[in-house]
Amino acid sequence: CAFLLSHEYILGFSSNIKYFMSLFFGSLALHPERVLVATGQVGKEPYICVWDSYTVQTVSVLKDVHTHGIACLAFDLDGQRLVSVGLDSKNTVCVWDWRKGKLLSMAPGHTDRIFDISWDLYQPNKLVSCGVKHIKFWSLCGNSLTPKRGVFGKTGDLQTILCLACARDEVTYSGALNGDIYVWKGINLVRTIQGAHAAGIFSMNACEEGFATGGRDGCVRLWDLNFKPITVIDLRETDQGYKGLSVRSVCWRGDHILVGTQDSEIFEIVVHERNKPFLIMQGHCEGELWALAVHPTKPLAMTGSDDRSVRIWSLIDHALIARCNMEEPIRCAAVSTDGIHLALGMKDGSFTVLRVRDMTEVVHIKDRKEAIHELKYSPDGNFLAVGSNDSSVDIYGVVQRYKKVGECIGSLSFITHMDWSSDSKYLQTNDGNGKRLFYRMPGKILITNKEELKGIQWASWTCVSGLEVNGIWPKYSDINDINSVDANFIGQVMVTADDYGIVKLFRYPCLRKGAKFKKYLGHSAHVTNVRWSHDHQWVVSIGGADHSVFQWKFVPDRKLKDTLHIAPQESLVDSNSDESDSDQSDVPELDSEIEQETQITYRRQVYKEDLPQLKEQCKEKRKSAASKRRERAPGNSIRLHFVHGYRGYDCRSNLFYTQTGEIVYHVAAVGVVYNRQQNTQRFYLGHDDDILCLAIHPLKDYVATGQVGRDSSIHIWDTETIKPLSVLKGYHQYGVCAVDFSADGKRLASVGIDDNHTIVLWDWKKGEKLSAVRGSKDKIFVVKINPYMSDKLITVGIKHMKFWRRAGGGLIGRKGCIGALGRTDTMMCAVYGWTEEMAFSGTSTGDVCIWRDVFLIKTVKAHDGPVFSMHALEKGFVTGGKDGVVALWDDTFERCLKTYAIKRAALAPGSKGLLLEDNPSIRAISLGHGHILVGTKNGEILEVDKSGPITLLVQGHMEGEVWGLATHPHLPICATVSDDKTLRIWDLSPSHCMLAVRKLKKGGRCCCFSPDGKALAVGLNDGSFLIVNADTLEDLVSFQHRKDVISEIRFSPGAGKYLAVASCDNFVDIYNVMSSKRVGICKGASSYITHMDWDIRGKLLQVNTGAKEQLFFEAPRGKKQTIPSLEVEKIGWASWTSVLGSCCEGIWPIIGEVTDVTASCLTSDSKVLATGDDFGFVKLFRYPAKGKFGKFKRYVAHSTHVTNVRWTYDDSLLVTVGGADTSLMLWTYEMEGHRDSRQCDSEESDLDSEEDGGYDSDVTRENEINYTIKALSTNIRPMFGIKPHLQQKEPTLDERPPVSRALPQPEKLQTNNVGKKKRPIEDLILELVFGYRGKDCRNNVHYLNDGADVIYHTASIGILYNVATGSQSFYQEHNDDILCLTVNQHPKFTNIVATGQVATAPSIHVWDAMNKQTLSVLRCYHSKGVCSVSFSATGKLLLSVGLDPEHTITIWKWQEGAKIASRAGHNQRIFVAEFRPDSDTQFVSVGVKHVRFWTLAGRALLSKKGLLSSIEDARMQTMLSVAFGANNLTFTGTISGDVCVWKDHVLIRIVAKAHNGPVFTMYTTLRDGLIVTGGKERPDGCVRLWDLNFKPITVIDLRETDQGYKGLSVRSVCWRGDHILVGTQDSEIFEIVVHERNKPFLIMQGHCEGELWALAVHPTKPLAMTGSDDRSVRIWSLIDHALIARCNMEEPIRCAAVSTDGIHLALGMKDGSFTVLRLQPTLKTVVHIKDRKEAIHELKYSPDGNFLAVGSNDSSVDIYGVVQRYKKVGECIGSLSFITHMDWSSDSKYLQTNDGNGKRLFYRMPGGKEVTNKEELKGIQWASWTCVSGLEVNGIWPKYSDINDINSVDANFIGQVMVTADDYGIVKLFRYPCLRKGAKFKKYLGHSAHVTNVRWSHDHQWVVSIGGADHSVFQWKFVPDRKLKDTLHIAPQGKQPTQKPPTKGWKAGSLEKK
Repeated sequence: CAFLLSHEYILGFSSNIKYFMSLFFGSLALHPERVLVATGQVGKEPYICVWDSYTVQTVSVLKDVHTHGIACLAFDLDGQRLVSVGLDSKNTVCVWDWRKGKLLSMAPGHTDRIFDISWDLYQPNKLVSCGVKHIKFWSLCGNSLTPKRGVFGKTGDLQTILCLACARDEVTYSGALNGDIYVWKGINLVRTIQGAHAAGIFSMNACEEGFATGGRDGCVRLWDLNFKPITVIDLRETDQGYKGLSVRSVCWRGDHILVGTQDSEIFEIVVHERNKPFLIMQGHCEGELWALAVHPTKPLAMTGSDDRSVRIWSLIDHALIARCNMEEPIRCAAVSTDGIHLALGMKDGSFTVLRVRDMTEVVHIKDRKEAIHELKYSPDGNFLAVGSNDSSVDIYGVVQRYKKVGECIGSLSFITHMDWSSDSKYLQTNDGNGKRLFYRMPGKILITNKEELKGIQWASWTCVSGLEVNGIWPKYSDINDINSVDANFIGQVMVTADDYGIVKLFRYPCLRKGAKFKKYLGHSAHVTNVRWSHDHQWVVSIGGADHSVFQWKFVPDRKLKDTLHIAPQESLVDSNSDESDSDQSDVPELDSEIEQETQITYRRQVYKEDLPQLKEQCKEKRKSAASKRRERAPGNSIRLHFVHGYRGYDCRSNLFYTQTGEIVYHVAAVGVVYNRQQNTQRFYLGHDDDILCLAIHPLKDYVATGQVGRDSSIHIWDTETIKPLSVLKGYHQYGVCAVDFSADGKRLASVGIDDNHTIVLWDWKKGEKLSAVRGSKDKIFVVKINPYMSDKLITVGIKHMKFWRRAGGGLIGRKGCIGALGRTDTMMCAVYGWTEEMAFSGTSTGDVCIWRDVFLIKTVKAHDGPVFSMHALEKGFVTGGKDGVVALWDDTFERCLKTYAIKRAALAPGSKGLLLEDNPSIRAISLGHGHILVGTKNGEILEVDKSGPITLLVQGHMEGEVWGLATHPHLPICATVSDDKTLRIWDLSPSHCMLAVRKLKKGGRCCCFSPDGKALAVGLNDGSFLIVNADTLEDLVSFQHRKDVISEIRFSPGAGKYLAVASCDNFVDIYNVMSSKRVGICKGASSYITHMDWDIRGKLLQVNTGAKEQLFFEAPRGKKQTIPSLEVEKIGWASWTSVLGSCCEGIWPIIGEVTDVTASCLTSDSKVLATGDDFGFVKLFRYPAKGKFGKFKRYVAHSTHVTNVRWTYDDSLLVTVGGADTSLMLWTYEMEGHRDSRQCDSEESDLDSEEDGGYDSDVTRENEINYTIKALSTNIRPMFGIKPHLQQKEPTLDERPPVSRALPQPEKLQTNNVGKKKRPIEDLILELVFGYRGKDCRNNVHYLNDGADVIYHTASIGILYNVATGSQSFYQEHNDDILCLTVNQHPKFTNIVATGQVATAPSIHVWDAMNKQTLSVLRCYHSKGVCSVSFSATGKLLLSVGLDPEHTITIWKWQEGAKIASRAGHNQRIFVAEFRPDSDTQFVSVGVKHVRFWTLAGRALLSKKGLLSSIEDARMQTMLSVAFGANNLTFTGTISGDVCVWKDHVLIRIVAKAHNGPVFTMYTTLRDGLIVTGGKERPDGCVRLWDLNFKPITVIDLRETDQGYKGLSVRSVCWRGDHILVGTQDSEIFEIVVHERNKPFLIMQGHCEGELWALAVHPTKPLAMTGSDDRSVRIWSLIDHALIARCNMEEPIRCAAVSTDGIHLALGMKDGSFTVLRLQPTLKTVVHIKDRKEAIHELKYSPDGNFLAVGSNDSSVDIYGVVQRYKKVGECIGSLSFITHMDWSSDSKYLQTNDGNGKRLFYRMPGGKEVTNKEELKGIQWASWTCVSGLEVNGIWPKYSDINDINSVDANFIGQVMVTADDYGIVKLFRYPCLRKGAKFKKYLGHSAHVTNVRWSHDHQWVVSIGGADHSVFQWKFVPDRKLKDTLHIAPQGKQPTQKPPTKGWKAGSLEKK
């Protein structure tokens, strides 16, 4: 189809760039440099294209994130980043580095539509978005986009915002739906410009001069930079104006304004001539566009649409020349033959005829009720045929003023298309059923006689049905996929328009189904009509929903050569962009080999990646197995020694010389580096399934290999060290079939074997995907990167040759242009030539194609049969083909310089091994070191000397499965037999070669040597078997008694008298070898036979079957025997290859249903059983393997199933064969002492060991801790009842809230109703925090600034403590508990701290400890929380561990906010993961029965389990801490107190009882040669120092120091100089100077265990008292910022109160008792009383000091007389729930209480009588207000809050303010009294989940708050409004006065109870 259509002109533009609530969407943004444009599309998988507006070339493609479509786009100020908003349900916002195609950040945008988004051009990293009833202000930090909602307040109504523009000083202007402009400062609405437009403002444009706005009122307004009005242009009043004009887009530059309207017009207005706008573009607008007609003699096109307009376009002037509006939507059009009349068919069933000249009406006729879909004038001009949707065609006489003269009836469906014959005597029609009917005209007679139809010439062809257009229909298409056809009879071509937005060009006539075509994209969904112009120069097409008219230039074939500068269309669509999707009939049949290869499936039912999930599904089995004691794994091991085989049958170009002259290739799952001089191999064993491709780095030192897998990986590894450098995953499904390095070695291209053969371009070192694209539906064989331009590449495959170039995150492909030179052939190989334009490809027919750019310029015949391999040299090429010939060519492929035929005769004299056949198919060729390296389909690797001789280096079996394996009884040789119909004998001695081979008539499945080694029996697949001479392989005898496969064959031991032959038809035949007769048949198996063994005497045969039966037969007769399992063990067996029975029960894995154990073999000493299974694992077990799920050692090298395993006669080697991987592997057997921690060392068993070295309560608690997430926190006390502020009156029906099952959103997450009233000016500033989180964290106390500062955390606050001044400063950006903290040790990043928190979607914050600036926020995928963080050696990477069930480990580039790699860590808790202090790629994780050694390779995390087996009786314990030594040493601290010393990943030593309890923490830097450890001690020291070899230096026993106490447990240590920082479980931080070790300095302390509820303040002194579930009461000085006294009680403390004179401290206990202590001089008990059984929750002394009210959880308040030594004097009963709060009246005569039901009650004192008379209560003055219910505190209750959301209140009567504490961790400041519901407040964060209590200090200078679960005491400074000016000298938050010594009169020694 040698024609081209090229885009010439498009009429119409998409007005809906910001189309309010529209269904169809486009989005466009202009780059600041004004050349590049970004556009976003609609679609299921939409993408964004950034393109050059001059060259119209794609620069970048951004994809794979949005769904449904892209709503808006915006570039930032310097044009480096692009923001996009999706049309998905979350309206996702994404920020891109668009040049790299890389997603930087994404976040859900809003629950409803977003209409506009913009970067704040004056503040980097800030954005603003707006939409339905919202505006949001975003900040980008790290990978985190954080929004704040705009606060409308009272300044303006909450309404939909349609557009916005940012200005200086945090000012944003936005256009609203009602025509107002809203002006924002920060996030607050500060003013509105009312009535800026009369209706919605759709567009706002900022420029140097100011702002332009456009609205629905048709006006454009210009404003200055301060948004003062300049001028108004009302477009409706201009020349071009009309009623209803609506402006959708404005752009203002200088004195020109561009305006886009809703009706698809674009105007340009010059401001001083504003009444004469220039119309740049117009098009149809509303509804759908269906009507199209062309003038018969002039270059004019007529279109009509649902917008009721008919328009006439000039195809030469590219302009609209006439327009007329009709009454009804128009559906079709036709022009009369003389060009005078234009007929229009309407949607209402009428039609109108207009004069073309002046568009005046000739006639209007309505004969039908349904739409007119098609009109056609007859060629003679006499008739008009009108086809309607009610299935009939009416014929009108044109000269009779359109009188109806006939009617064609016969259709059963609506009429779609019509054509007249040239003589106007016949009409053909198509209808909605696809029926084609013929009528005689004008008599409207339906013709059914085929003879009459034969000679008809048609005047036009627009029908979609008929023989002539058969070929336009693709397979599987619906009858109405194609909307329109038009044939060009002269050019013998036709165009079609379809529902997929495609215009296609076919030959005409097009008779054969699935004909070839060229396709052209541009329209969006359906193209409704298409027509040739009168002179066939142009094609006009129209789009239904896109309202556009496209004009295409037709380039006929005779001019094709002149038009070669028109490049083929670039496509982002799948590869068949300009070809048909049908089978191309003119392409030759595929070569048999290629066909075979394309049919190979690499899909697995189960992949190795599925193993963890499968094991997880077998949890119950695991548990039961873990509880039983199992036999440990064998001490001996095996190591891969040699592999026979090379994968050539379905791979190509996978064989290379390395730098050192070794040969690298692959077979099975092994990368092999072969030394041909020494005949030795080294192995890369990082893969776990078949390797399918291999490429070598340009420097020949690194190799890339791609494998099969569900999420298949590519490994790049070093051929010298055999270590992985990078692993690339995540983008290929099922497998990787081709890889290639770029010439600079930095990039790698890969192709997957998924259905789309995805092509990915990688930066392999970083592990980053640069670009990806769908390659082709058919298989791609090769990818090659252009050596001169690493952004370009080619792919070749089945009927596929494509040239790609990178554009951002995508690749843009162009098909190879074949032109007249031939057809698209299947390409098998490709290389680039001597310039960047030249490329060469080898075809399946033996040609070499030579390409320049994308054009085929020449083909050369190179081989007979496919050219499989091609290699480029400096001055020429070398090719290899199926014909077995290697050809050397010159550099232009003009001359073949030399050929080498691969023949047996050419083998060099000394060559070992045997060539199976002459001229084997060549699959790989490589040159180097003076030789040509050749790989064949038959699995051979040959080295061809340039002079001709050939050396055979490697060989293996060919395609097909290898099952048969036998080892010789006393020589190092083995035999194999395979489906490839060969029997082979292999030398297992160091010469490692094939000794003999014999071709068989059928494939074989089994073989066996006779006991004397002279004969070899072979079972074949047709049911026959042979016995051959073992030396010559000549036949001795053959039999056939069976029809099914012979599955196993065994000689009896001793003289080998009998031969047992087992078949797949369930029988075993026994033959007498001497007499060559069958002497017995073993019957009784219900399935095929799988394994057989003889006993030593040769009298008994053991048989396994496919039904997992273990059967016994007597020999030679074959009588079935029943033998108990105990007896079986006693029998001496000549061999053991059985997989069933009690002796080998343990070899079956947990997932035994999914995988079979296919083979086993026992060593001659009967100690070790080797097995092979369907997963490709070779395993070693101790024998006998009794009990389920035995422990083993596991080795991976085979890909899928290991079909057979055999030990050699002396057990020195284990020989294994892989089924489909065709390889034969030799493993050396190593005894226990002989160990070398080589890479191929085994994996341990799948089950964790049951012994973990003991139990520790703290470890168990930490492991099982369930973190409360604040946002989801439930109420701390279960309560019920009506909210206090709702109790005043019964709500009316209107006020009742609707019922919702959704959880109410915590109030913390809602916006404050901030706009209601003026804000109070008072403020609270955090001054000090008492507390440190030590209970469940570790390694979270560090020195900064050479020991001058200490950093740690508590609650959600990071705290920097200055050691010299005692002052604190705070990092307060977290919103929930911080769980981990680490400090960056690299000098470039001094004082950089990372902290991780609890949350459903937690974040990690990286911040500067000195200025508290957030440097990066990493939003993670760890659900629940982050429990460990660690910086790498260079400080650039950050490692995090999650609390999610998989305990995911993630590596981040924290500065970019980019996640580099992530992987499930362990199914149980990981406590710590830390980078090695000298590495950026290696780290270690420890946890519950877990230690793993990780390597970061590119974007993949590779890990090895710690190997214990080198140490006797070593067991995997729970590991709690990790430290590092030099030379790759690692130390891990265990639960039992031991420290394990590891070299690489192997345990080499155990330091027994390094501590006497769990080793919780270890610290080392490698710089100072010291390791510090800390633990929980039972009898002795807590902190120990060691050297780097873990030899002890010194012990510091903290319990023996001044500050020590029993039970001290160390959780964190840090070392600097001779100072040690120690954090304890009891929330203390000590600093120890080593030479003064007995005097540790206490830096910080706090409460620890349980919850903290009790808080009281001293009535006259700046003191606060707290008591907690840890049973301690503590007194804190608010001035000295210190703990001044502490006393331990017998019971947990729940509340506290100080007497009015300050002498007594009363404490309410959890057990229902209360204790009174005397405060001075020491804390002595005055009285202890227990009158209640449930907890005391509230205590209050009366103002006169005479009474103490005690409120308990059993609903009563007891009154005690203080002077009567706390004798009970009264009781208040009246509450139905527990007492929560109490207040006395100032005169001590009344008491008010709150209870758990939210009830407020009043009592007369001291008797306790309830007061119900409201008059009596009226004048009461309250001494304090701590109650949460009452009129005075109505306003503190947020909407939706529960009765117990607020835990505590305290009013400051003097300052008229009050503070509250709630369950969401918030302290709030309100005005007091607070009467109106939803009052305004200020909120203060810092506590984690519940704040349990809050109190003012005696002088109202401070507020003290306490956190329930965070155990912290916060001290806030109050800044009152009247003193605000005087208090401005108060330092910023967190700075304190220096610490003073404790106040006199208080004995810190009052701790005698401790």
